[in-house]
Amino acid sequence: MGNVWEWCADWFSPTYYARSPESDPHGPETGTARVLRGGSYLCHDSYCNRYRVAARSSNTPESSSGNLGFRCANDGAPPPS
Repeated sequence: MGNVWEWCADWFSPTYYARSPESDPHGPETGTARVLRGGSYLCHDSYCNRYRVAARSSNTPESSSGNLGFRCANDGAPPPS
C-alpha cells in the first residue's frame, strides 16, 4: 500500500463486493475494467479517498502509469511438475 495501485486479475463491478463471498471473492465473470486496489504515492485527499489495502477502484486493462503496478501471488497450489 502506498507505492502504486495494484492491478488485480478480477474484473471490476461497483456492486460486486456488496454481494460477494466473504472469503476469496474472485470478481464477476466478465467486464470492461480490471480491479485496482490499495493506493499510490500520487493519492491526495482531494481525489483519492481510498488510500488503504482493502480499497477497490478500476481502470481499463490497456492503461499504464507510473503509479500502477502488480504483485505476484500464489494460490497455494503446488507448481506443475
